[in-house]
Amino acid sequence: MQSKFNELSAKRRSIYALGDNITTSPEEIFNLVKETVRNSPSAFNSQTVRAVVLFGKSSDKVWDIVEETLQKIVKDPTAFAKTKAKIATFRAGFGTILYLTDTDIVHNLEEQFPSYAANFADWSEQAIGGAQQAVWTALAENNLGASLQHYNPLIDDAIHEAFDLPESWKLRAEMPFGSIEAPAGDKDYLPEDQVFKLIK
Repeated sequence: MQSKFNELSAKRRSIYALGDNITTSPEEIFNLVKETVRNSPSAFNSQTVRAVVLFGKSSDKVWDIVEETLQKIVKDPTAFAKTKAKIATFRAGFGTILYLTDTDIVHNLEEQFPSYAANFADWSEQAIGGAQQAVWTALAENNLGASLQHYNPLIDDAIHEAFDLPESWKLRAEMPFGSIEAPAGDKDYLPEDQVFKLIK
């Protein structure tokens, strides 16, 4: 069997050397993200995933917040210099996607379906993971590089304030994206017998 999806999945890699050498418009990228998230599955069709797509100074603001937050935490100047350099690679991209979960929906489902209440938070994590992979792959299909970062919950309050986001939207990840200025390195895989099992 052949799968175009697997070809695209292999193309999806963590790209850290990002640039803004992109001719695609922000509106086109936003529509790609929007349609990809809308078509991603979620338990009970709960649609708990929220995506905020930022460009220009708004995208830079995310990484300014990250840098300012970590500067208060990382006291060693040498260590912070490395951290600052890493953050600069994210800021160098064309934009940033914030992935959030609408916790109001999660809590409402917990109340509506008490027999499954313990699962809805986990299911929302599955939904956002699926959406992230789908968007990441769609970006790769269009020759855009990206990586997935997790500076939450350290930056949650500042992000919500900066972009006036609803309180119920819980930040789960940040995805800087842009032109691919250098390819990803080789990817290692665990031995197949440690990962897969065929039972007939």
